[in-house]
Amino acid sequence: MERPLISVIIPTYNRPDFLCELLESLWRQTYRNLQIIVVNDAGEPVDFVRELYPELDLTVVNMERNSKHVHARNRGLTLARGELIMLCDDDDLLLPTHVERMVRELADCDMVYSDVEIFDYKLEGPVRRATSRFVFAYEHDVEAMRRFSTFVSSGCLFRRELYDRLGPFDVDMYHYWDWDFFLQAVEHYRVKRVPVASALYAFSGAGDNMSGNLEDMRPYLDKLSAKHGLGTLPTKNFFLLLEEPEVKVRRAQTEVLWDGAPIISRRMAEGGG
Repeated sequence: MERPLISVIIPTYNRPDFLCELLESLWRQTYRNLQIIVVNDAGEPVDFVRELYPELDLTVVNMERNSKHVHARNRGLTLARGELIMLCDDDDLLLPTHVERMVRELADCDMVYSDVEIFDYKLEGPVRRATSRFVFAYEHDVEAMRRFSTFVSSGCLFRRELYDRLGPFDVDMYHYWDWDFFLQAVEHYRVKRVPVASALYAFSGAGDNMSGNLEDMRPYLDKLSAKHGLGTLPTKNFFLLLEEPEVKVRRAQTEVLWDGAPIISRRMAEGGG
C-alpha cells in the first residue's frame, strides 16, 4: 500500500543551526514519504541544506522581503504537493516515530496534533542541550480551548482538504494564527489530540519568548476574540496561565519518548555553524 505524500511546511529566519537540527529529525523519521518546504523569510541564506541532506525531497523558497511567519507559511502551502500537510517551527524537533504515529491516528479524523515536551536549553557551541523539560499534555476540550488553547501546531498533521476549504492562515492573527486555525478546523472537521509527547518545543530564557510582550499581543487577542466570539480573554504570562485551576484540571496522561539527548545535525557533526 502506497504511503501518502506529506508536505512539511517550515518557515525560518536566521536560525540555520536550529533548522538543521529539525531537518536531521525529519531525516530520522520512520515515515519517509515527505516533501519538505523550507521558507526563508528573507533571512541569512539556508540553501546549503539541500546539499547537506540530499536524501530529502527538500525545497528552499526565499521570500523577497521579511514578511513574518504567517506569510511564510502561506507561501509554503502554495507549493505543497502532498495530500497531507504537516506544520513545523524551525526551532522545534520531532522524535523518529512522530510522523508515522500521526498518520496512523489520522485514519478516523481530519487533523491530529500531539502533546509536546517543552524544554529550556543552553548552547554548547551550536548544540542545544536541555537544562529543563516538562510535559505539555491537556485533554482535547473544545469549549475549554476557546479560553486557553492547548493546540500546538508544530508536528500537527491534516488533510489537504482543510487548506482547500479554509484557505491560507489569517495574517491578521499574527500572534494567534494557530489558535485561529484550530478554531476554524474544529468547526468544520474532525480533530483529535494524540497522547504522545513526540514533538519537542524549544524555548530559552525563563520562558520570555512564550509570554512575549503582552501589550503588543492584546490587540491580536481582541481580534481573535471578535472573530470567534470568545468574549474577554486573559493575557497573562503563559506559565501563569498553566497554573490557573481551569487549565490544571485539564492535564492529561501522555507517553513520553524523549531521552533528553540533543539531536546533532550533519552541520554540527561536520563542525559547521
